[in-house]
Amino acid sequence: MNIAILHYSVPPIVGGVESVIAHHAHLMSAVGHSVRLLAARGASLSDNIPLTLIPLADSRHERVAKMKSQLDHREVTADFEMLRDELAEQLQSVLSGVDILIVHNICSLNKNLALTAALYQLHLSKKLPRIILWHHDLAWTTPRYQQELHEGYPWNLLKTAWPDATQVTISEMRRDEISELMKVEKNKIHVIPNGVDVGKFLKLEEQTIEYIQKLDLLKANPLLLLPVRITSRKNIELALQILAALHKDLPCAQMVVTGPLGPHNPANLQYFEKLSALRKELDLDGSAHFLAELTNEFIPDEIISDFYKLSDALLFPSFEEGFGIPILEAGFAGIPVFCSDISPLKKLGGEFVTYFSPEEEPHIVAKIMAEYFKKDKVFGLRENVRRQFTWEGIYMAQIEPLLRE
Repeated sequence: MNIAILHYSVPPIVGGVESVIAHHAHLMSAVGHSVRLLAARGASLSDNIPLTLIPLADSRHERVAKMKSQLDHREVTADFEMLRDELAEQLQSVLSGVDILIVHNICSLNKNLALTAALYQLHLSKKLPRIILWHHDLAWTTPRYQQELHEGYPWNLLKTAWPDATQVTISEMRRDEISELMKVEKNKIHVIPNGVDVGKFLKLEEQTIEYIQKLDLLKANPLLLLPVRITSRKNIELALQILAALHKDLPCAQMVVTGPLGPHNPANLQYFEKLSALRKELDLDGSAHFLAELTNEFIPDEIISDFYKLSDALLFPSFEEGFGIPILEAGFAGIPVFCSDISPLKKLGGEFVTYFSPEEEPHIVAKIMAEYFKKDKVFGLRENVRRQFTWEGIYMAQIEPLLRE
């Protein structure tokens, strides 16, 4: 599909709406849509996401500012009509070949009412493609704008349900406001929230992002980390059994074992085969992940650090450790630790971690962990954001289906 996104400005101009537009554009382009930006200020996001400049779309353009001053004093002058008609002509030209026009905030804020009126005029005369009105802010329900608004045209365009336009807003509160303001049934208004780009926010390495996507780790609840080599003294079979038992309370729990096979003992290959068989037996093929199955190369410390940022807990059931660096790393990462009660780990973790015997029954450890996660509000918020508010998830669940309606 050919998609155009219209706003007063786009990145690198800094703003919340500008940031949302950038995320939307990149996600649409990534799945194969042809995307272009229309704005008065900003820059192309990439070779595949060009910007067409429309200077009169600016909320700060000299002519627009003069017109707005007149409108604020309830004066609908020839300046307004000339700007409206010029913008209508420009928009009709640049929208040739576009299948969907997504308009952010222009039809709910009074920053450039000539632009709003030009769009409305073209829409009523059926000279626009399918139009999606994406409302972040509403002038008519915001106290600071009230002195600038008056009953009648063109101000009422901001509280009118445009016929055959798709209405989208960012929260239930905004939907309630739009429904009351425009006399639109709530079920006719799409609520599509803003999100978080996990990779950028956590500054993850490209290799880490590839692992996340390949293993679908953002669906984990919780994600457990076991940053060890695959060798029998690490007691990985207990970690697998704990994970299987944890599924009774938290069926979306996953675990990542980051290390390769231990390099100095041929028996490690047999141990890995044993673990693979146990994983299959416990029905954990989609939730217990060994990075050694994805790469034979050394995984750098930066990637391991990324997994600490992503994970909800360190699970460390070793029979034997000389020191226990993962305890320290988990401390810096701010994630809880569940580990065996061997002397080196108890010395490092003190009273701040949860211990269990490396011979403990898996269901007992799993119950302790499940109770912890159910009570921990930080984990609850992390899980909720990961489940509902990643840009990738929002796009695939809500935005792409909306485009294809």
